[in-house]
Amino acid sequence: MNIFKATADFEQWLAKRLPIVRQDIALKHQHMAEAAFPFFRATFYRWIQLWPEICPDLAKAPAVLAVGDLHIENFGTWRDEEGRLIWGVNDLDEAWPVAYTLDLARLTTSAYLAISSEHLSLTRREVAEAVEEGYRDALAAGGKAFVLAEHHQWLRLLALSKLRDPVRFWAKMQQCPPYTSKPPEEARKLIEKWLPEPCRTYQLKRRIAGLGSLGHPRILALSSWQGAFIAREAKGIRTSAYAWLKNSVAEEGYGAKLVNSAIRVKDPCVHFHGHWLVRRMAPDCSRIELSSLPKERDELRLLYDMGWETANMHFGSPKAISKIRRDLASRRGRWLHKAAKVMYKATLADWQKWRRGSKYHAK
Repeated sequence: MNIFKATADFEQWLAKRLPIVRQDIALKHQHMAEAAFPFFRATFYRWIQLWPEICPDLAKAPAVLAVGDLHIENFGTWRDEEGRLIWGVNDLDEAWPVAYTLDLARLTTSAYLAISSEHLSLTRREVAEAVEEGYRDALAAGGKAFVLAEHHQWLRLLALSKLRDPVRFWAKMQQCPPYTSKPPEEARKLIEKWLPEPCRTYQLKRRIAGLGSLGHPRILALSSWQGAFIAREAKGIRTSAYAWLKNSVAEEGYGAKLVNSAIRVKDPCVHFHGHWLVRRMAPDCSRIELSSLPKERDELRLLYDMGWETANMHFGSPKAISKIRRDLASRRGRWLHKAAKVMYKATLADWQKWRRGSKYHAK
């Protein structure tokens, strides 16, 4: 199955599970043609097709409830019940029981693509070593969540960079186009349930965001509470693309289970309900993009922490940890670099085919 057939099949499957936004799917296809990194982010369904063929040994490693679609822009911040700033994995839409090595290889491959597009200044070998070292150290230490209070000051400063400015953030939210359709009753009720009381009037807007989930319905409720903007988003969710690959009848996603089982300080404003995820939107509660990071940053430390946070997520499968430790102890040399290198090449080959065959190909 080539990239075009895989994409068509996956989107046909997706349309049976969500009221997809067709114009956003077209936009997704356009972004896929623009560069290899957005193509990678948008095509997790293709990665899971190629992964067991290209890295069969790693695909048979001990299984955990994995993030799945892990990459260097799948990290962000939120506030916990005490108002502390937390950093960690931001999106769990593709969570699924699979070999622990998949998360590590996908994270590392995403960094290789970022290097090729000059978003990171590290060498590929440095990236692989930093990710693996962070993962190994977290396994040895038993894991620990990233609370950006008295610890991790450098990460807190990194997270609160220029694009997280409240004025710019809320201006961007206001610029979202209005939601003109009648919202699904379930989504409307969930939004109103999780707005602070007393519930004031709100504007419904259509939010266009993400790449892997571009095309999923996103309904943004923008309001004012005690003199300042607040927002809630209802996002349509479905089970992982693995259900498509395996022709599984599973309908429920694993994201909620992973949130509750991993080493993680929960976001009290994230709520899973059926095929919807409702969450607070705010300047300090969102994904961190590479373009928003300051020029002066410790990239090695950032990749190390991403490796550590990956282990935090895998601690959500406690029975697998001893198996992972044994398996990891048996892996010598540059196994992670080699895996990321071949997956990087496969991703580039698919992207080049997509770019050439796509109507969005720049001539």
